Parts: sequence; structure tokens; C-alpha cells
Amino acid sequence: MTATAIAPTPVREPAPRTGARHGPLRHAMTLAWRGIVKTIHSPEALLDVTLQPVIFLLLFVYVFGGAIAGDTSTYLQFALPGVLVQTVIFASAGTGTALADDLKTGIFDRFRSLPIPRSAPLLGAITADITRYATSGVIMLVFGAILGFRTEAGPLAIVAALALVMAFAFALCWVFTALAMVVKEPRSVQGIGAMISLPLTFGSNVFVPASTMPGWLQAWVEVNPVSKTADAARGLLLGGPVAGPAGTALIWAAAITLVFAPLAVFLYRRRT
Repeated sequence: MTATAIAPTPVREPAPRTGARHGPLRHAMTLAWRGIVKTIHSPEALLDVTLQPVIFLLLFVYVFGGAIAGDTSTYLQFALPGVLVQTVIFASAGTGTALADDLKTGIFDRFRSLPIPRSAPLLGAITADITRYATSGVIMLVFGAILGFRTEAGPLAIVAALALVMAFAFALCWVFTALAMVVKEPRSVQGIGAMISLPLTFGSNVFVPASTMPGWLQAWVEVNPVSKTADAARGLLLGGPVAGPAGTALIWAAAITLVFAPLAVFLYRRRT
């Protein structure tokens, strides 16, 4: 009796993880939309970037404006572009706090099990926050116009001012994201974030001209990237030098991003 040869069953190669082929951008946008939907369903999440800057503007204009500039209307013209910058700095610290809280709840463990690039959850969270900050900027300009803020800038200049502030906010978000990967407690991230944000904002020309400060403090204000961003925003909204301050602010934003974005992703991989 002749034995019949049995052909071996072909081994199928495992299907590729299709999610990883599209790069981080597509998945980051999906996760960013998740964050935006969460904000839509929880409007109180917008309070820190809408109500807080409005309160800051009202307090500084109507409590300190007369003493600083002589009258509130003059000070409003000076302060509003600076408050736009100050708002995103404080809010960027909130990005790190929210990420630290998400890490504790375990949502990033689920992200790790998905076929997506490791940087996508971080980029998605930051993109969602930048959308919130842009919304805050529009609200601030509208509220400022109600108070009496006037600008001769056209729509393109206004959009450019907001875009410049958002670029700086994007860079700072990576700083606080990296901090969230090192400091495990959300409260600690918030406290350290305040220690970083306060010298950056109050040690700048956001609220008062640098010429009124002591010489040693003026030296810090001149190199502070917050001052350059505020100067560029004032130039775009009110007229004045733009190219120099805007170029310096963008160089700062690019340098901060190039350093802290890879660092944040590296720390995220180590922690998760």
C-alpha cells in the first residue's frame, strides 16, 4: 500500500499592525478629538482658560491700571496682549496636571495596548489643549473689545498674533508633559508648574514695562521668551516692531519643543 504524502499547511504571516503604519498624526488627531469631546460634555473644563483670564484682566486693569498707566483705558491696550500670553502659560501647567491624573487612572495602559505610536496619546492631549487655548484667546479678544480694547490690525494680523501665542503654548505644553512623567502626583505637578509659571509671567513685560524695573531684573526680562512673545503680540495687534520679537519667540518655541518633546516621549515610554 503506497503512503500518500500530505502537503504541509502553509504558515500565514501575522497581519501587520495597521495602526502603526499611519504614523502618529492620524492617531493623535483621533485622541485630540476625544479630548475635545470631553470638554464639550464638561463645559467646566473651559473655566480655567476662560473665566480665569477674564478675572485677571479685570483685576489688573481696574485695580492697578490707574496706578501703572494713569488710566484704565490706556492700560487695557497694554495689558490685554500680555494677558493672552499669561493665560496660555498658566493653562500649559494644567496640561501636565491632567496628564499626571490620567496616568494614575490607568487610561494610558489602554493606550499602550493599542496599535498606535507611543507619542500619539501625548500629542493628542496637547493638541486638544491647544484647541482650548485658541478658544480662550478668541473669547479674550471679544471680551477686551467689550471693555474698550481697540486695534487697527486686520484679520490676518489678529490670527497671526493668536497663532504665535499658540506656538509658544505648544512648546510649553511639552515642558509640563515631561514634568508629569517624572512627578507622579498631580498636586505636585501643579505646584511645580506654578513655580515655573510665576517667574516666567511676572518676571516679564506682560503686566508692566521693563523700563520700570531694577536693572538686574530688566536683564532677565530682555531674555525671557514670554516678553518676546508679548512684544510680538502687541506689535501685531497694536502696531510696532514685529519681526524681531516674533522671530526670537519662534526660535524659543522651536528650541523648547526640540528639547522637551523627545524627552517627554522618552520618559513616557519608560513610565508606561
